[in-house]
Amino acid sequence: MAMAMSQNGGGGGKRRRARRAAPMAELNMIPFIDVMLVLLVIFMVAAPLLTVGVPVDLPKTAAGQLNIEQKPISVTIDAQGKLFLQDRETRLETLAAEIGAIAKQGFDERIYVRGAAQVEYGRVAAVLAALNKAGFVKTALVNQPLAGN
Repeated sequence: MAMAMSQNGGGGGKRRRARRAAPMAELNMIPFIDVMLVLLVIFMVAAPLLTVGVPVDLPKTAAGQLNIEQKPISVTIDAQGKLFLQDRETRLETLAAEIGAIAKQGFDERIYVRGAAQVEYGRVAAVLAALNKAGFVKTALVNQPLAGN
């Protein structure tokens, strides 16, 4: 009787080993695809910034360039403080009405504000405030990338 107990390991029944799942040998591509889609959207937004007609000396920052296929609405403030809508000079008082006339998407239209590096911050803030007061809330400031980027 003592011999029978030692052959079964003393427990009377066979022990079962829990099977573990085999390790996966595949790469998970979903996070990679998510990052690529986000980068694609960022580049699509930045493209039109390179196609605006009024030459200004933009401030330099470390932000990357964006790419968009359609021509955006751009408001430019040159070094003398003159205001331009696309390539045409305008006044701050009539800016919102003129943008409203050319905005295809209404108040959801994206507006890029470009200000020369020499322009006072107050002038840029006044343009942004006029656009916001008129109902255009999708405004963005444009800058020039640093030479190292």
